[in-house]
Amino acid sequence: MHLYRTRILSVRRVSHPVTIYIPSADSRRAFSAIQTPQHSTRLGTFAGSRGRQTGVPRSRTMANPRPELEKQYMSTKPTKKVAEPRPSASILLLSPTNEILLLHRVRTSSSFPSAHVFPGGNLSASQDGDIPGPNDEGRHVDGRSYRVGAIRECFEESGILLARKKGGEGGLLEVGEEERERARKSIHAGKERFEEWVERVGGVVDVEALHPFTRWVTPTNLPKRFTTQMYLYFLPITESTSKSISPESVIPVPTSDGGLEHTAALFAPCSSWLSQARQNSIILFPPQFYLMYLLAPFLTPASSPSSSSPLSTSELQKQRHAVLEFLKGDGGDGKGVKWADKVMSPMGIMMRKSDGRSVLGLDKPGPELRESGRRGDEKRVVLVKFGKEGPRNVEVRERREVLAEEKEGESKL
Repeated sequence: MHLYRTRILSVRRVSHPVTIYIPSADSRRAFSAIQTPQHSTRLGTFAGSRGRQTGVPRSRTMANPRPELEKQYMSTKPTKKVAEPRPSASILLLSPTNEILLLHRVRTSSSFPSAHVFPGGNLSASQDGDIPGPNDEGRHVDGRSYRVGAIRECFEESGILLARKKGGEGGLLEVGEEERERARKSIHAGKERFEEWVERVGGVVDVEALHPFTRWVTPTNLPKRFTTQMYLYFLPITESTSKSISPESVIPVPTSDGGLEHTAALFAPCSSWLSQARQNSIILFPPQFYLMYLLAPFLTPASSPSSSSPLSTSELQKQRHAVLEFLKGDGGDGKGVKWADKVMSPMGIMMRKSDGRSVLGLDKPGPELRESGRRGDEKRVVLVKFGKEGPRNVEVRERREVLAEEKEGESKL
């Protein structure tokens, strides 16, 4: 069984991330350094000649059809029937060396196909306890069912169990590989309840260690809508340096779920994920890009991927303290809504003429929370080029700068 013990050998900083592939039947893991092939999306026009009526058919200038996501995010026409957002939860899981876990979704997924995402998913009434109804005040508020659902989904999708030993003694609960893999499949199939299994193996779900970090409500023009609570969770670190973690904590190497929903699970620095997305080597949807963009300045990795001097424990703890201090603020937009209470419902505010990217505002909370007093981020916007395969050329900018650039560009026309 591959475990994080004493020396961290499985979570490494490399120029191109080490991907943990689908485990074989005998649970052997294959590791290889890969670079996802780049994809590029160009939205152009098929231009034809515009000759006179000389017997030659007059060709028309035809534009490629707009990608479905672009139409949905940028449309100002309300859909005939607005879908009820389904409760879901995700975790930004930080490794002992402050790297973040992303899962590579399968191409056939109905949500975020081929994208890299945080572990998470829909809440389950049979697994996660009482889920607030559509008209309940707790529907869009952090609560126990959201926390249990986030931890359960993390376990099902990556094999990492965020549970403590009963009585609060020691670190994370340790479960043997064979039992852990059996439980992942059984719980995913609904054959046994997650919390009952955790209790049976001597633990309790670590809901208290989750830090709320924004909620995302899908815009009304999309056919499938979610109200997703995001959380931060710090896997434990202790003495000496990043070469060691708590002797009481044994953390399994993250693995895919066998290809059911994901093909790989990997820890890497926020800056590495963002760099790959900027190069269009991987797909990151706006929420994932945006949240890692916010965290990246605080979670700076060692000076180089091959550095022989990893960050010390005190440096890693200092980074985590800076993140927690950041969460106490409102992001600088002056509205006083802390990150735990911010709600984002990304909506298109304009198409940039300079590069054809959509500009998504993050200030609105969605119609379900219009009268709640909660808001999103009024300081920043997300720029994105929606292609057939998903979002590309994603960027986070200050709203005033983007609007000023557009205004200046129009004045020069």
